Amino acid sequence: MVATPIGNLDDITLRAVDVLKSVEIVAAEDTRRSGVLLAHIGARPERLLSLHDHNEGARTEQLMGLLQRGHDVAVVSDAGTPLISDPGFELVRRARAVGIDVVPIPGASSVTAVLSVSPIPAERFFFEGFLPSRAAARRKRLEELASSTAAVVFFEAARRMRDTLNDARDVVGPDRRMVLAKELTKLHERIEEGGIAELIARLGDTDFFEHGEFVCVLAPSEIRRTADDAAVALLMEALCAELPPAQAARIAARVTGRARAELYQRAVNPPRA
Repeated sequence: MVATPIGNLDDITLRAVDVLKSVEIVAAEDTRRSGVLLAHIGARPERLLSLHDHNEGARTEQLMGLLQRGHDVAVVSDAGTPLISDPGFELVRRARAVGIDVVPIPGASSVTAVLSVSPIPAERFFFEGFLPSRAAARRKRLEELASSTAAVVFFEAARRMRDTLNDARDVVGPDRRMVLAKELTKLHERIEEGGIAELIARLGDTDFFEHGEFVCVLAPSEIRRTADDAAVALLMEALCAELPPAQAARIAARVTGRARAELYQRAVNPPRA
């Protein structure tokens, strides 16, 4: 499993170059993009096969057959480390199940790259991958992540970035800090940081969201789970007297650090005295 550059082709490791030059078969998420990298380093595998979301089942069968006949296979994604929101897991699982060695060739990762320059504390972080593309599901997931006491790292496409920021402002809060990084290691690399509402105001009318893929870091919640049951009960009682259960649960989750689902159940089924 070979990590490849996330932008700048010179970020490939010497070990990755040696492996890609020595293997007979390279399985790539996008053969055209990987072909550029292979030509850049002078690698000429006998076979360059696609391995992506739409052919993963059939291609895994083919690659397993090649591996079991003694061939070496290098797996690469479009950019960065394979399997990090990329195809290849089924091949790894099946290869290990039959005793075939699966060797990591580490290298570039957009996650660790952005964390290394982030002013948001990330001694502990949670990697989310891509948020749901549908608005309702995305907002629900943001509600679940809002109380995280670790930084949250996620990916987002440019076409959804404005909507995601607007949802984050409404769900997480306008003052929660975020880092937005795009085109990491490339010519037009940009890294912006600030409160969510501030980022929307500063960047919303610019071309910042027009293209590229984003790596985002959401600051951890400063709320700790210190509220005891009695305090939670009093808060929920007060909120439910004025608000629908879902809204009461969402506000209480921000205040107490408790799970929104737990508080919603309290709202619709209040404990008996």
